[in-house]
Amino acid sequence: MSQENLPNSVLYAISARIGGVGLDLVAHETIRGIQPFLGKAISYGVQAPDLDRRKMKTLRFHPVRLLSLSNLDRKYYYAAKKRAVDRVAAQFLKTGRFDLFHVWSGSALHALRVAKSLGIPSLLEIPTWHRQKGKVLPPKMEHEIAMENAPIPQRWLYRLLISRQESLEEYELADLLLVESEKAADSFRVLGFPNEKLYSMPQGVDVNRFQPGPPPPLFRAVFVGALIKRKGVHTLIEAWKKLRLPRAELWLAGYPHEEIKPYLVDLPSNVTVLGFRRDVENVFRAGSVHVFPSSLEGSAKTTYEAAACALAQITTREAGDVVVDGVNGVVIPPDDVDALAAAIQFLYDRPDLVRKYGEAGRKRVLEQFTWDHFRERVLAAYRLAMGRAAESRHLPSLR
Repeated sequence: MSQENLPNSVLYAISARIGGVGLDLVAHETIRGIQPFLGKAISYGVQAPDLDRRKMKTLRFHPVRLLSLSNLDRKYYYAAKKRAVDRVAAQFLKTGRFDLFHVWSGSALHALRVAKSLGIPSLLEIPTWHRQKGKVLPPKMEHEIAMENAPIPQRWLYRLLISRQESLEEYELADLLLVESEKAADSFRVLGFPNEKLYSMPQGVDVNRFQPGPPPPLFRAVFVGALIKRKGVHTLIEAWKKLRLPRAELWLAGYPHEEIKPYLVDLPSNVTVLGFRRDVENVFRAGSVHVFPSSLEGSAKTTYEAAACALAQITTREAGDVVVDGVNGVVIPPDDVDALAAAIQFLYDRPDLVRKYGEAGRKRVLEQFTWDHFRERVLAAYRLAMGRAAESRHLPSLR
């Protein structure tokens, strides 16, 4: 591995754990790739046995964890955790031991200010889209002003939340913004962010755990993810009811949130709500197609997993870039029942195309979206940030 433009000591910070699922898994795979350059990783726990614990700073026993024992709403608790990570990271940066800072959005404002003041290049990882979802908004919205002027103690609680203004300052302070998809990048571009500040960072998938299964005995559509409106579950149920397909099943694998429960009443007999499943690979392996009509994701991990299991997919551009329309699936607009129903019918009528799309999806993952590919992208982002910092230090003064 070339050491050129790689850091000597990285400070990595996330308000989750390292090792597990979701963002915890992304953090683990990141740390695996940067261990030779890692100075310290700040998190709320480490569940990965393959990491050097001497390089881990866990906030597992930080006082903010006491808030989880109270009746405090989860949004305030998670915001307090992010603020604690930010404060601890800022103190570590002040020691002068680090030459690169890698942090997740919402946990970074004060630390990014310190990094900027010390000339330490910084990478800000964005798990979804720009905070404003690509919309031009006034400096302060009415509800934001109302929150600032709310009576005590509610005002104190509001101050725990990461404000939109704080997020916007994070974006400006960071040297490189790591975005997971083109749709996410577009939400920044439309608000004036230059391409050179945006770095594409799609995730990866374990291709050994997620492998193709035998063809099911009938057409089986599967949805994997939290059963919430943002992920389009209600749209899928409505489209499925319209179709009335013979010899077809729909499986919904995920925890049903309150907002979706009214849609789960009086379901057709060929719809099964599996609930939360840890063995999601077995759900994918039992399916024909994966249907994921989300309206907002960074880059949905289920699309990687379904592709690795060689499933054709029906999804949206808002779900990420794993699925290419006409190559390994069908891409439709979000919140469009008719378009979704037509896409399901299209694949139902074409079993040979379903197999072709599935094979192409698996091939695409093996070529672009393994965790090895992900770790290579992380190091490439580090090289870019360090190289730019070196160039800026050698530029002649304009004064």
